[in-house]
Amino acid sequence: MSPVIQSSPWPGRWTTWPLRSGLIWFSSAATEKVSTTPSTLKDMASLVVPVGHAVKPAGWRVARRRGCSRGLAGRARPCATRQVIGRSHCHGTSSASIAHGGAGRCIVYVRFTASPGSMSTTVPALDLRSPRGRANGRSRVVEGKTNRVRRDGKFFRLGDEKFFVKGVTYGPFAPNSQGQYLPEPRQARRDLEQIVQLHANVLRVYHVPPPWFMDLAHELGLKIFVDISWPKNLTFDGDQRVIEAARGAVRDAARRCGNHPAIFALSVVNEIPADIVRFVGRRRVEEFIDELVATAKAEAPDCLVTFANYPTTEYVQPRQIDFVCFNVYLEEERVLRNYLARLQNIAGERPLMLGEYGLDTMQRCTEAQQAEGLCGHIRAVFDEGLVGTCIFSFTDDWYTGGRQIEDWAFGLVRRDRTPKPAFQAVQRAFERVPQLAEEKLPKVSVVVCSYNGGSTLEGCLRSLEKLHYPDYEVIVVDDGSTDDTQEILSRFAWVRNIRQKNMGLSHARNEGARAATGEIVAYTDSDCEADPDWLYYLVLTLIRSPHVGVGGPNLIPDEGSWIADAVGLSPGGPTHVMLDDRTAEHVPGCNMAFYRWAVLKTLFDEQFRKAGDDVDFIWRLQHAGYTIGFSPAAQVWHYRRNTIDAYLRQQRGYGEAEALLKYKHPDRFNALGASFWRGRLYGTDGIGIRVGGDVVYHGVFGTALFQTIYHRPASVLAAMLMSVEWHLLTGFVLILALAWPALLNLAAVMFLTPIALAIVAAIQAPAPRHRHWLSRPLVAYLHWRQPITRGWARYAVRLKAKVMKHETGGYRRGRPLPFDPADERTLRYWSKQHDRVDLLREIIREASAQGWRMRQDSGWAGWDLEIFASRYVKVRISTATEQHAEGNRLTRVRVETLMSKFCLVLLGAGLLLSLMLMVFGNLWPHNRPAVLIPLMVWAMYVVNRRMVTPPVLGLIDTVAERCGFAPVPSVNLRLPDETATAHGPGTADGAGRGDQEIGCACGGRG
Repeated sequence: MSPVIQSSPWPGRWTTWPLRSGLIWFSSAATEKVSTTPSTLKDMASLVVPVGHAVKPAGWRVARRRGCSRGLAGRARPCATRQVIGRSHCHGTSSASIAHGGAGRCIVYVRFTASPGSMSTTVPALDLRSPRGRANGRSRVVEGKTNRVRRDGKFFRLGDEKFFVKGVTYGPFAPNSQGQYLPEPRQARRDLEQIVQLHANVLRVYHVPPPWFMDLAHELGLKIFVDISWPKNLTFDGDQRVIEAARGAVRDAARRCGNHPAIFALSVVNEIPADIVRFVGRRRVEEFIDELVATAKAEAPDCLVTFANYPTTEYVQPRQIDFVCFNVYLEEERVLRNYLARLQNIAGERPLMLGEYGLDTMQRCTEAQQAEGLCGHIRAVFDEGLVGTCIFSFTDDWYTGGRQIEDWAFGLVRRDRTPKPAFQAVQRAFERVPQLAEEKLPKVSVVVCSYNGGSTLEGCLRSLEKLHYPDYEVIVVDDGSTDDTQEILSRFAWVRNIRQKNMGLSHARNEGARAATGEIVAYTDSDCEADPDWLYYLVLTLIRSPHVGVGGPNLIPDEGSWIADAVGLSPGGPTHVMLDDRTAEHVPGCNMAFYRWAVLKTLFDEQFRKAGDDVDFIWRLQHAGYTIGFSPAAQVWHYRRNTIDAYLRQQRGYGEAEALLKYKHPDRFNALGASFWRGRLYGTDGIGIRVGGDVVYHGVFGTALFQTIYHRPASVLAAMLMSVEWHLLTGFVLILALAWPALLNLAAVMFLTPIALAIVAAIQAPAPRHRHWLSRPLVAYLHWRQPITRGWARYAVRLKAKVMKHETGGYRRGRPLPFDPADERTLRYWSKQHDRVDLLREIIREASAQGWRMRQDSGWAGWDLEIFASRYVKVRISTATEQHAEGNRLTRVRVETLMSKFCLVLLGAGLLLSLMLMVFGNLWPHNRPAVLIPLMVWAMYVVNRRMVTPPVLGLIDTVAERCGFAPVPSVNLRLPDETATAHGPGTADGAGRGDQEIGCACGGRG
């Protein structure tokens, strides 16, 4: 039985000790050893944590409190201890006292009494320093190291090491002398020893194994994946007998073998027939599987539990399983790889494993082809980032349906256990798992940008120190930190340390890329911890694809905090956006890698100091025709904001970044200024409000081989009804209610609508890992507050940015501007060397240098440039170049001064408010001044127009003069006839005459 330390974030060491009675103690100064019964140990271990961090398990009660306790050497230590008595059904009795030992330490006393039948196991000797005494700040809670396989993100761990499933199916066989579907024990030992030679570590069996078989597997270091059999071929919905049979089978199997250290996982059902699922209904099947998982967990809480799915019912996706398991028989390696990429997206943040794959050497292929096919299968599985696979099967000896199967031969060994060629081929592949790539992997520079990230930097660097990659360097760019960042870096001499004054995140990323010596630059943040194979999977995906960059998932670590869990279930977190199963529209900046040449060619825009840098960088790469890939196995643990204030500050930063991004990428934003994505956002399942069910393609009569699910995204209408614009509209309706009181009811409904939607979102959200009675209310509050905070920050930046600096007065020209007499909005310039595009580029460069906010044509507009001159006015610039004889060009620049959206909204609101006050108000004649409301807005527009138009015109004229454009005087010109212009320079007499006439008008310049 493995203990679950639910509330201690402190790492510890593990050992084993023979069972005995007496008083023992744990402290951070020593490693102690203890053994006890499974039930006693689990409950007791939950209390071996510092004071203030213990969670009292259900079924325990506080017996009494004492003011002090004796510490080491009999010295008294003041403390606040608890004496806890175990539950009555335990096979042994135990009690624990927790005492604060001073100096930031805690001493834990545990007294227990042994009883017959107790089993030896392991418990941790914890580092019991208080949080204040911890040097490495935040860290994620990891389940205690035991002899049980546990989940760790998208992978498994056994002890300190990652555990990759290298499995074979075993049996079923004809019943032995004991009626078990296994060989006789002596033959089973020979088989398992042969499996050990195969470098396999997991056996998949289809019947609950007896104790002697589990003990044998444990002795040889093998784990067992158990399928639980019940009548899955029956329409169990509504048939209480089948339902009870399933529950009983799962409960019995979990009780008999789920707590044995040799058990890897339990599968509560294997391949429910597709027509049964379609008939019963997807949601009902998912709920029933989740119920069976809960039944198994109740008996074996430390055992992994899943169910074995297959492509025809891939849309069945229960929530409570520990990992995703699929039986997939696709022989073509390319097709298999593409389908595995799809399954990775279905699995999301859970591990993905293949439960069965095999090749029949009797009817489908030769033994040599089997060896080649299984090697390709294993390569595909681990290259695509799965946690493993089970080869079907170990031997050709197979018994099912009450008879011996004679016409199949899927085994790696024959019935007499002589190896086929596939045995040696699989043996060589299993020996190299997981890194099976043959390519030479290039050097990588890992760049970590940090600003006051000392609380997580040490954990980040220690994770990077353990990367399984042949050639890499780590560069930390300290962006002017004022905390203990430099002191932490001094303990990592192998890390390249670049210090700079606080210049912002984009500048730090650029500095890291310039200092890099690797062919590839990988970016992560100081608040991330990388998986040991993170770099391998990133690079492998990049070098095998046409992409210039690649990203991976960022998972939320468990910090043992219910507030952090609620934040993780709230909207607005960093995630990836997928266009298809392999191509990403966006990957977060905490987990991305690019070819160095691409970074240096594009560079991060340094106006993005806190956020938005990765979005802008990737969008510019995509505009240049490049693509971004995605590696689902390249995971990092990314610490989210673990307080409400920190989360809201993050959302304000995101809102500010969106405002800046809108100026550069207007085609990526909607009318309200919020970004929209063409692909699907991952990592947001269960976040937001979903109306209606998902859509499943079953094929005609439910006969499709691959039945695909299309998830319905979160409701856009609901998002709009929770936006900051909706709240502003509610406030406006409330103001209108001053003139028309009947609108008060409407304002109340509008105000309550976002609150109701937030409550619905909290109800639909997944259950948090650490539950608290305030968890759901907090999730609802954050769903309500997040769009307000983010939207308000977006508008604040946009309105603040639409103000020209005082230096614009320098662009006021002392001479008349070259207006077209026929159109007073248009300037005219003559040049023989340049055209309008050259002029536009220089205008953009000059305006950017002055800090003016602008928006360029994205390809869909009928204008070239918009300058946001003030909150009330925007200046739109359109250009055209006329081609004349002998290469002469006349460029026209039309400058239009228009109302900004903000001004239009104010004017419309003012008109409506004025109208309602005049018509519905009962204050006549005192309400007559209401007509001044829209007039005041119009006056602000006129004043701002007169203020901003001259500087913009002056800037255009200054840039044109600097670039060699000659102004055309404001006189009527006689243009050349259309025929001459159409034929080009020098092709007709009219063209020459027209050119000479214009040249005279320009004073001979050009």
